[in-house]
Amino acid sequence: MTSTTVNRMLPAALAALLAAAACAAPSGTANNTVTGAVAGTATAASPTAAQASASAAAPLSIGDPWVKTARSGMSAAFATLVNTTGEEVTVVAASTPVSPSVELHEVVGDGGTTTMRRKQGGFVIPAGGRHVLQPGGDHIMLMDVRTPVEPGAEVPFTLTLKDGRTVSFTAVAKDFAGANESYAPHE
Repeated sequence: MTSTTVNRMLPAALAALLAAAACAAPSGTANNTVTGAVAGTATAASPTAAQASASAAAPLSIGDPWVKTARSGMSAAFATLVNTTGEEVTVVAASTPVSPSVELHEVVGDGGTTTMRRKQGGFVIPAGGRHVLQPGGDHIMLMDVRTPVEPGAEVPFTLTLKDGRTVSFTAVAKDFAGANESYAPHE
């Protein structure tokens, strides 16, 4: 290639790259990795700049979020919560439009049986660390599911942090036969 050809192609290639980057906002559907947005932090003039600003300030990123399918009753959501800050972050609550009651749960074992119960104090994610939500362990419990969660559905969630900030993400619904521990609501 001659330098004249390169000089003609470079501006077009750069323009195409910038256009693609402007359209590449996190969606949570391509690879199930979502960077959470912090409520009330984006004030930029353009939507793309606003999304970048919110993502840059997010205290958590959410990796591989998914939710167990359910027609009604109970379901659970799982993910990896990654603390993007230099300080401890605590998740104290969660919500989703498919359930009027959502709790943060842990699974504890005693004498060969496992029981799930509310996680006192919430999920604490150390500075720069991660906290895995998984079947048989800590998870987000959906009680009294009223909107069926069908396979492949994208279910929105909002996590509330101890300091009042919120982080939103979308979880993909998957069939899963496990995670049927008994529930001890008063423990």
